[in-house]
Amino acid sequence: MAEMTGKIKAELVAIGRVDIDESLLIRPSVSSAGPGTGLKSIFFKSGGHQVRLEIDRESPLKMRQENGDFIILKDDQEQVRGTLEMVLAHCPEQAYITLSEQCIYDCKFCSVPKLGGKIKTLDEVIEIVENVQKNGKLKAIALTSGIAKSPEDEIDRIVDVVKALRKYNVPIGVSVHPTKDSSPRLKDAGVIEIKYNIETMDRAIFQKVCKGRKGFSFDYLLDSLRDAVSVFGKNRVFSNFIIGLGETDECVQEGVEYLAKMGVIPILRPISIPPSRIGELEAKRPSAERLLRLTKMTHEMLDKYGLRVDISETMCLPCTGCDLTPYRDI
Repeated sequence: MAEMTGKIKAELVAIGRVDIDESLLIRPSVSSAGPGTGLKSIFFKSGGHQVRLEIDRESPLKMRQENGDFIILKDDQEQVRGTLEMVLAHCPEQAYITLSEQCIYDCKFCSVPKLGGKIKTLDEVIEIVENVQKNGKLKAIALTSGIAKSPEDEIDRIVDVVKALRKYNVPIGVSVHPTKDSSPRLKDAGVIEIKYNIETMDRAIFQKVCKGRKGFSFDYLLDSLRDAVSVFGKNRVFSNFIIGLGETDECVQEGVEYLAKMGVIPILRPISIPPSRIGELEAKRPSAERLLRLTKMTHEMLDKYGLRVDISETMCLPCTGCDLTPYRDI
């Protein structure tokens, strides 16, 4: 049986989509945050690796079931065998919840501003967590949010939710837009890990794709990340760094080192172009070779600055589904 390796996972992540008969699925995951909002996906596990693939009938990857195994094929050739993971709230073993499915900003890689989703009440959040605890493995809670009114309003909402969720006695991580006092407020509420997304370390690209973030500059985000390390500590602060917006490998290496040097763990996220953004965004999903090269480089940078991915407890790093993750995959 062909099990997934880091190299095979890189090839799957580079495509990012799979054609599968949905009747084979108990419960596909439906994203409510970021570029993949509203799209169905599956989590496939094999050889100690896990990958999230969007369901797409036009994908060159095909999945079928045989004797209890799920098999991924390309050009009718078997690539890998494994199992499908149960997902109750966005990713396995976590209640990963988007509070506000709306956003006043207009980042060109994100579909949330186009969809105008709902804002979950505290009762709805608790119901999701209870469902994961009852029917799955609740190892952590992760919260993220668009910005329905203002970043400050979202921090107020998240602080209240975190305080209410502490009763579950599992680690809580938050991915949100920073404010001047968000780090100490979230830490005091009970958050153990924080993610402020820089999105790209190319300033020109940032200005182009994130120009709707009025009042919140590239430097403001870097300062917020630096301050977060002083509040949460080393290995507890993360930032998504999208790959495929036109940045060079040299930019990625310099950016990864800059973030790692300040104590931030960068998460290299392959670009997914939302259907609602076609024509607005110049982007190209990175190849398997590029993902492997940049992940190995990131591994070396994390070693150089004494950062550890393996102790992360919430959000993307323990999940690994969307990315090629240093240490866990390479």
